Amino acid sequence: MMEIKILEPKDAVIYRDIRLDALKSNPEAFSSSYAEEKEYPLENFENRLSFGHFFTFGAFVDDKLSGVVTLIIETKIKTKHRAYIVAMYVNPEMRKSGIGRRLMTEAIQMAKEMKEIKQIYLSVTSSNEPAKNLYKSLGFRTYGIDKNGLRVDGTYYDDELMVLVL
Repeated sequence: MMEIKILEPKDAVIYRDIRLDALKSNPEAFSSSYAEEKEYPLENFENRLSFGHFFTFGAFVDDKLSGVVTLIIETKIKTKHRAYIVAMYVNPEMRKSGIGRRLMTEAIQMAKEMKEIKQIYLSVTSSNEPAKNLYKSLGFRTYGIDKNGLRVDGTYYDDELMVLVL
């Protein structure tokens, strides 16, 4: 059975574990690196789960954190109509089980309930077809390419920039 909930500072240890797994196993999918974040104190992860405009959703399967996604709400007056999806990750053994769709659906629903939010943005590695297909199926559309947006171990990756207009 799967349960989706918003992670809190008390979840920092399990959040740190899945975050480091994500950075290690899919370095091309994140702007942060495992080498950087493995050195962060637990307090950094607690803080991420404390920000009032960051909402990190966790998917629990049999009480094990199996996937995460973060919705960031803009706070500046001129951009308060925008939100961002970041740090999407599902454990490899749980992929194709619907966890990613559930996480995204929960994040999108929260944004919709915030009447001021009109657009949700994300970026995805251009070569990540499964993720792009998920996002497209949820209504996201590509509006640009960030050529060579990431460099991992000397290899460049393009980022596809996507938006969902609510």
